[in-house]
Amino acid sequence: MSSSFDKFQKRRVITSYFSVVLSIFLVLFLLGILGLFVINSKRLSDNFKEEIAITVFLKKEANDTVVKAFTSELKTAKFAKSFEYVSKEKAAEQHKKVIGEDFMQFLGVNPLQNSFDIHLKADYVNNVEISKIQTRLRKNPMIADIVYDKQLVTLVNDNVKNISIWILIISIVFALVSVLLINSSLRLSIYANRFIIKTMQMVGATKSFIRKPFLKTSVILGLIGAGLAILVLVGVLIYIETNFPNLGILEDKLAIVAVLLGVLVLSVAITWLSTYFATQRFLNLRTDDLY
Repeated sequence: MSSSFDKFQKRRVITSYFSVVLSIFLVLFLLGILGLFVINSKRLSDNFKEEIAITVFLKKEANDTVVKAFTSELKTAKFAKSFEYVSKEKAAEQHKKVIGEDFMQFLGVNPLQNSFDIHLKADYVNNVEISKIQTRLRKNPMIADIVYDKQLVTLVNDNVKNISIWILIISIVFALVSVLLINSSLRLSIYANRFIIKTMQMVGATKSFIRKPFLKTSVILGLIGAGLAILVLVGVLIYIETNFPNLGILEDKLAIVAVLLGVLVLSVAITWLSTYFATQRFLNLRTDDLY
């Protein structure tokens, strides 16, 4: 009978520890994902901004010499991240693929112009900077027109600001929720041992002596949960880097290490503090209040 009861107690303890580790793992993993998203949010927004291109159309009189000179100018331009020369023949092929018909059969001539698709650096993707770039480029007498999606640029910049604010708010809320969830899991675990705590206290054990094994156990559980969270976070980073190398998510290794260390430190801090105050509560309760 005693053996069955001991087995039951062991199963209950293992289940309790498992639920604590699982809750710590899930909360720290989600918090780590949010942290990684925050440190990479600028890179992600910059990557999206740099996908927006402005198109510079050349006049029909622009010969190869003009094209080479403009290419050299763009290579040294601070605002240009990348650029591509699109001949009118290549533009015609692109239009043909889009509309599914060869419009030149009807017109007899190619009405398109030679052009450059310029992808700007993220810091220059706003209407003020693009306006300055346009003014500079239009000084070239061989440029016929400059076109870009002004509404899209405005929309992207406004949304980046709004998203940044919401990320900050969500981060704060989620950090508070994570502390409360881990705290609740540990309090429930200690609640199951409240009678043991009170019995040890009644036979003369000091509060620090009673508290020590609970603090040690909770910190170990926190480290296990944090270790699992860090392993999964590293796996997620490797997966993203492998499948989306253009994002360059592993470029800022120092920031990534800081987030992973933050997850580890946070697990120890939260578990230690939660266990300390939970045990303190039961140590201060009267025997009658335990029921």
